[in-house]
Amino acid sequence: MNWSLASDKGLLRPSNEDSLCAEPALGLFAVADGMGGHQAGEVASQTAIAELVRYLRENLSAFPDPAEALVNGVQAANRLVFHLSSSYRSLRGMGTTLTAALVRGNELFWAHVGDSRLYLLRGRELVRLTEDHSLVQELVRRGGLREEQARFHPHRSVLTRALGIEPEVRVDSDRLMLRSGDRLLLCTDGLTEHLSDEEIAAVASNCAAVAEAVGRLVEMALRRGGTDNISIILLAVGE
Repeated sequence: MNWSLASDKGLLRPSNEDSLCAEPALGLFAVADGMGGHQAGEVASQTAIAELVRYLRENLSAFPDPAEALVNGVQAANRLVFHLSSSYRSLRGMGTTLTAALVRGNELFWAHVGDSRLYLLRGRELVRLTEDHSLVQELVRRGGLREEQARFHPHRSVLTRALGIEPEVRVDSDRLMLRSGDRLLLCTDGLTEHLSDEEIAAVASNCAAVAEAVGRLVEMALRRGGTDNISIILLAVGE
């Protein structure tokens, strides 16, 4: 595997509340976008990532099915973020998205809560594997809004599901077989609110080096306003 990552606080936010994880020994790659004032969002995203890594390091080998281990790890992260939010006044109400990809051999297992995203780039076709847990995505699903309209909707950041809000959380998950040459892209919404899926696909497929693609994507999001933290992981399978 060949991979590259980047995280930028953008042009308007005072701090970066995103967190990233690249643990190639585990085959784990993840992004988290925290929310909450006074750095609580940063605490939430860092806590979720750290707890997921800890859980998989200690428990992955005990599960016959890596998918079950990954989902359990995300739920463990939710419980810890919720516990901290409930226990400390300064962290009250914090939460985070979490989107994780676990690569084991030629199989991908993924788990997802929130509106960060995981994409599969196969050839020049970009497929969004995750579905945003957001108010505008609900409107799109019901036919009341088009995807392009959703990118500019004033309530596009309102989540319907996140880690740390309740003691238990429902986790979306799935698996698929990977092919040599596939690329996996994980990102927070600081990228996708400025770039369309078609634009992301063009950059990720036209750049031979994953580091170059990641750099160009961050640069494009900044040029278009950089209104949020921007975090990206691009993973090339079989390189």
